Amino acid sequence: MSDPVQVVARGPRARAEAAALVIDTDPGLEGVTYSILEEDEDRDVWRIDAFPTEDHEAAGLQAILEAGGLKVVVDKLADADWLAMSLSGLPPVRAGRFFVYGAHDLGRVPANAVKLRIEAGAAFGTGHHGTTVGCLLAYDDLLKARRFARVLDVGAGTGILAIAAAKTGSPLAIGTDIDRPSVRIAGENAALNGAHARFVYANGLANKAVARHAPYDLVFANILARPLIFLSGDIHDALKPGGYAILSGLLRTQERAVKAAWLAKGFRFVRHIHRDAWATLVLKRA
Repeated sequence: MSDPVQVVARGPRARAEAAALVIDTDPGLEGVTYSILEEDEDRDVWRIDAFPTEDHEAAGLQAILEAGGLKVVVDKLADADWLAMSLSGLPPVRAGRFFVYGAHDLGRVPANAVKLRIEAGAAFGTGHHGTTVGCLLAYDDLLKARRFARVLDVGAGTGILAIAAAKTGSPLAIGTDIDRPSVRIAGENAALNGAHARFVYANGLANKAVARHAPYDLVFANILARPLIFLSGDIHDALKPGGYAILSGLLRTQERAVKAAWLAKGFRFVRHIHRDAWATLVLKRA
């Protein structure tokens, strides 16, 4: 794009969540990284921070957010590595036993944590987003009762979830993504962590390596609501009876529809986790 920008929008929770849903379902905005969080609980002010990579994405974001009744500000960013700069300002994240950090936090890693060093590069998912934190918290809770020999991470992004599985004793951890740079970056992150997680390019579960290692004990799918519904049958078939699925990438307002689709495929609802406007679901195959 001509100049890197950050698009910031503020407004009531209902409007922010509705705008986020429109962004999630717009194919022209698939490359946009954004976050949604509560800024002022007393005044019901929610904030969306979005980082478009193309001029048309910036224009599309602004149009959606303004049409949703949000107050929008577009800030030009300095001509520098703005992604690296923004990541350097992010604090490390503790999610149960997991500690997610970047190179700038090497001196802050606690000794008693499962350490996950994640460098985002051009891939989505630093571990700061409510969806990723929700998945790690859900996984941490499941690990209190058992271990998972075969783990699949659908839509792996930076690879954080498959790496977490590999570092907590899973002999097999495979991640997939439809974005080839993400596959490469996830592999680099696995090497940084000394983890044996493997990453492959795939649309959904359509990869021979994925099929060859099925059935799985656990499947992560941190993607979007519509793909979660579409893939519910494929993930059901890829799981062992009694296997678990941890789902995220959906807003709380989308939770009911996703849950209904998965229950209809023979899953049992276990629990949900809410972080900011996002939901994480844990389900068990019958």
